Amino acid sequence: MSELPVVIVGGLHADARKAAVEHLLADVPGSVVLHHDLATAAAAGTVVRTVRDATGIRYAGEAPLVNDCACCALREDLVPELERLAAAGETRLAVVELWDSVEPKAMAEVVAATGGPTATSARLTVTGVITAVDPALVLPYLGNGDDLAEGGLAAAATDQRTVADTFARQLEYAPVLALVDSPEADDEDRELLAQLHPTARQVLVGHGDLAGAALAGFDVEAAAAAQHPACALLPTEADACGVTTLVWHRRRPFHPERLYAALEDLTCAAARSRGRFWLADKPDTLLHWDAAGGALCVESAGPWLASLPDAAWEMVPPVRRAAAALDWHPEHGDCCQHLVFTSPGLDRDGLAELLESCLLTDAEYAAGRDAWKRLPPAFDTLLEV
Repeated sequence: MSELPVVIVGGLHADARKAAVEHLLADVPGSVVLHHDLATAAAAGTVVRTVRDATGIRYAGEAPLVNDCACCALREDLVPELERLAAAGETRLAVVELWDSVEPKAMAEVVAATGGPTATSARLTVTGVITAVDPALVLPYLGNGDDLAEGGLAAAATDQRTVADTFARQLEYAPVLALVDSPEADDEDRELLAQLHPTARQVLVGHGDLAGAALAGFDVEAAAAAQHPACALLPTEADACGVTTLVWHRRRPFHPERLYAALEDLTCAAARSRGRFWLADKPDTLLHWDAAGGALCVESAGPWLASLPDAAWEMVPPVRRAAAALDWHPEHGDCCQHLVFTSPGLDRDGLAELLESCLLTDAEYAAGRDAWKRLPPAFDTLLEV
């Protein structure tokens, strides 16, 4: 059975992405780039597919929209094209260049699921996921709360994502960041990037081993776990070049009304904030905090492990159990506040004071869980309960 290494290269910074792809083509003999252009999908009803190598386009074609969704058409068309390349046995590396707003997580999981050990014709192996970045554009993109649709970047008619939250996920999912040498970037830009994703391997396009990064190997399950609110690998405290990361960790629930009243100030306090939090009137529910571009997404991420019966723990992924064990409290288990705020010019003290004011007071805390559950449910509309 033939086997084909696949590297996924994505990112909203199109020029940086194209530069990274061109260097992979030049550095890896026998590599091929597969790209689906979603720009005209809404008007034409099709997605344009091109396959090219270092000498130019090998062939092009079209894939019809699936459920009026260009991204769905990409999912349906991507794997068969990769399998054809694998079966031919002439390609050393398949470079999947994602269209601007397509997120690498979904595509990596699609390829990994269909190209595993049970594949019958050709085995596809995701060996790398790379997000291409222009450091000078990190802050402008994180601050851009426009809908993707406003810039012609929506992947479906129902796509309600923003530029900021899409860019944040693209950036934080990839273990490798391909950086272009931007003359407009300064130390603050580079420090912001480092604090947003401190564990990423940064490779300067044209001056680093991007091919080695593309073939280094990639664990889809570990990458997903690193993004899950319950066990996310969040940044640590940092303060350099005018950029600060505040890690705020507490063992007392938020008062729903006071937190709700402070949401706008908390959301706008930092270029990026994320984590998990504990709400007094929903003490058994782990809530996910995800903010960028002045917009906040709050959603339930399931129960805290402390609220589950012992028998249910066996159904919880090991990585989730391990994360809870590292953060276990004798009284509250894994229930906690763990929020991380990263931004240039962050008002660290003011932000911490505002967060503290949203917690239950001593008297409210002492009243116990039954009393907490009777507090006004300020977040029900936001959570669409």
